[in-house]
Amino acid sequence: MQLKDFHRYCSDLLNIAEFAPIDYSKNGIQVERQNGEIKKVAFAVDAVMQSFVQAAELGADMLFVHHGIFWGRESVLTGTHYQRIRFLMENNLALYAVHLPLDAHPELGNNIGMARALDLTGVEPFGLYKGKTIGFSGRFEIPENLSSILGRLKMHPEECNAILPFGPPEISSAGIISGGSSRDINQAIDAGFDLFISGEADHTIYHTAQEHGINVIATGHYASETWGVESMARRIAADTGLETVFIDIPTGL
Repeated sequence: MQLKDFHRYCSDLLNIAEFAPIDYSKNGIQVERQNGEIKKVAFAVDAVMQSFVQAAELGADMLFVHHGIFWGRESVLTGTHYQRIRFLMENNLALYAVHLPLDAHPELGNNIGMARALDLTGVEPFGLYKGKTIGFSGRFEIPENLSSILGRLKMHPEECNAILPFGPPEISSAGIISGGSSRDINQAIDAGFDLFISGEADHTIYHTAQEHGINVIATGHYASETWGVESMARRIAADTGLETVFIDIPTGL
């Protein structure tokens, strides 16, 4: 498969152009490879040297990531930025990044992935970011507690950024926004949810959650954004026949 065809496929599947006005990430091809042919694609959350090295060692032609290396402005090729790009080019490893479109996608995204793992009912778009919803919300058919919800997310309490048990012990509803979304807790409060699930936990939300009586699970930015990357690996393998592999590099943050 040619890289340009891969880009056309992803652009259509993930509605990349729709997010261009609000997404600082340079979604799509960030670094090309010679001849453009790809047979094996590695998937990771972050475009960092560790994921580059592992992708190259696995014989990948391209690395697909959620967090790329270009964020709204050109960076001079010095220091770590230079070393990363140099490694990609010397190893003929293409880099492809998809940020907000992969958070918001209603079938393959990070947030819908968590909603499905929780078996939420009545799932609806939730969480406005610059005029577009990027998260999802829903209800538990039978109320659950924080422990059972963590179990559905396949997480232990000590793996989370934070757990704030300030809401009802029997949880009937949840709003989910992955990544650095902790300050969006106010949207969950306004919606009357029992639980807000985010990636990161900002210090300022502690008393906000306590005073408004809402539970918070901050799974960690990384953990909240593996869902879409893994979903894309499975979907691309099924749709294109390309060999895919997921590289797990948890940060605990």
